[in-house]
Amino acid sequence: MNIQRRLIRVLILASAITSLVPAVAFAHAVVYPRKSATGAYERYVLRVPNEKTISTTRVEIHFPEGVRITAFEDVPGWQLQVLTDSAKRIVGAVWTGTLAPQRFVEFPFMAANPKTATRLIWPVYQTYAGNERVDWTGEKGSKTPASVTTIAPVDSTTAARPVTSVQWVQWIALILALVSLGLVLRPKDRG
Repeated sequence: MNIQRRLIRVLILASAITSLVPAVAFAHAVVYPRKSATGAYERYVLRVPNEKTISTTRVEIHFPEGVRITAFEDVPGWQLQVLTDSAKRIVGAVWTGTLAPQRFVEFPFMAANPKTATRLIWPVYQTYAGNERVDWTGEKGSKTPASVTTIAPVDSTTAARPVTSVQWVQWIALILALVSLGLVLRPKDRG
């Protein structure tokens, strides 16, 4: 009986830990969706978490070549400054406001995708109170990676996709939770 209780505790703890991994894995400035169709009009969302103990006060994004930004959605509590080049093409945006620690904010915008397959790299610059800045411009796997959206023809974006490592973790967490629940709810031996 004591071994069963230990096993249940270990399974519950493992389930709790694995359910937290996806949240930690996405604790970066990321533009969603990660995949989109060539030539499509897409609603993108820049999601920015505050990973420090002080407030975020400014978020800046530079838009990649080939994508045409058409509109922005208002975000309560944040002021938007649209950055344009000499031809009046939108090349970036700056939002100023206050994002408390352990919170995130989303900045939606509409864009026309390039008509050919490509990878859109979204450099983001996050400034905190006291002017400390994090540049989300690094390579994949770095400490501060830039977000990337893959633009591909419709047939390849809707094709079956392989299961990602985060999805594997979620499935393992679900299985462990169900096994734990089964152990807790199973009838006790009365012998």
